[in-house]
Amino acid sequence: MAAAPPSYCFVAFPPRAKDGLVVFGKNSARPRDEVQEVVYFSAADHQPESKVECTYISIDQVPRTHAIMISRPAWLWGAEMGANEHGVCIANEAINTREPAAEIEALLGMDLVRNGQGELAIPVRRSWAPKERFSHKTRN
Repeated sequence: MAAAPPSYCFVAFPPRAKDGLVVFGKNSARPRDEVQEVVYFSAADHQPESKVECTYISIDQVPRTHAIMISRPAWLWGAEMGANEHGVCIANEAINTREPAAEIEALLGMDLVRNGQGELAIPVRRSWAPKERFSHKTRN
């Protein structure tokens, strides 16, 4: 079996993109027979101390999550790519490393794309609008 092609993200800004729009995209190196869903989730308020079930583990939920549109493999909770209601976009990319992976269940990279916890600097479901995101990220 041939190795999967690499995946790439791209962004086109005006004047390359028409009508003053910004275009964000990503190809996927997932198996060709794996179902990819495009899913919309409304903004939501959550109960204090509630949890969110990710692909393999649960984590603390935040008080409010933003509306998102994501593309994801049907079998997992996370996302290959997505955008929130504020126009913040993100995608999953593989990172090659020489360090062995830990043998524990943890968040997947695609869970981080969907989650967007401020502490992890991942900006889709839980992040702020772009200007707020920038000021938060640069505070440290």
